[in-house]
Amino acid sequence: MRVGEWGVWYSAPSAGDSMRVVSLCPSTTELVFELGAGASLVGVTKFCVHPAGGVRCVAKVGGTKTPDVGAIAALSPDVVLLNEEENRVEDARELERRGLSCRVSLPKTVLAVAREIRELGSLLGRDGRAAELEAALRAALDAVSSRRAAPVRFAYLIWRKPWMTVNRDTYVSALLEAAGGVNVFADHEPRYPAVSALELGSAKPDAVLMSSEPFPFRPTHRDELALQAGLQPERFHFVDGELLSWHGARTEAGLRCAARLFESIRSGTSD
Repeated sequence: MRVGEWGVWYSAPSAGDSMRVVSLCPSTTELVFELGAGASLVGVTKFCVHPAGGVRCVAKVGGTKTPDVGAIAALSPDVVLLNEEENRVEDARELERRGLSCRVSLPKTVLAVAREIRELGSLLGRDGRAAELEAALRAALDAVSSRRAAPVRFAYLIWRKPWMTVNRDTYVSALLEAAGGVNVFADHEPRYPAVSALELGSAKPDAVLMSSEPFPFRPTHRDELALQAGLQPERFHFVDGELLSWHGARTEAGLRCAARLFESIRSGTSD
């Protein structure tokens, strides 16, 4: 057993090929499949959409913040996988009250993701595949770090009305910093602070990254904000939110993608 950051005690069963698993976090669901343990999943949320072919036949148990606890209990899982950011502590406590084992994660850095891959692989009896994924991720991190040049000062936007960004205590900021960036709103609070166009302009980022999720930014939003902030439209870049913010199976590719983006920004060849 261990104590989670939510202040609740959680227990996890022994690993085994016949485990029954419910995942309430989309990126964790994808990682379970990437580890080769997709057959163990008996329940996922309606937002668990990757891999499409794999999750199609798995029972849906509500949303990340609106799980059907009764349906989950009826599936008799050996473990329920939760994420402290995606899921609610009250649901975790209710699952525990019903006698279900829960495992809660909250990786905020690339190295924390490497540990998560190893630990989840061990839990699911997929140590070999986990070792491969962890080694590939660490190699990517070493490769990106070894060729790092001048840092690119960035702002990563996730929402409009109000404009919202991320501070340093988030996975996406840590990933981008590992790839060679510096978050101009690193010290803002809370973890996902609202900022004004004036604040963005005053911060003078080299790059404003407009994510595809949770808000789907479009060119009209770029033009609107560029005008309000007094920044050249060329500083704005549309980025794949899943690739940069889904931790686990996408972390290696996300790290390499971010490094390439920053390299193109430095050289002035980005779109």
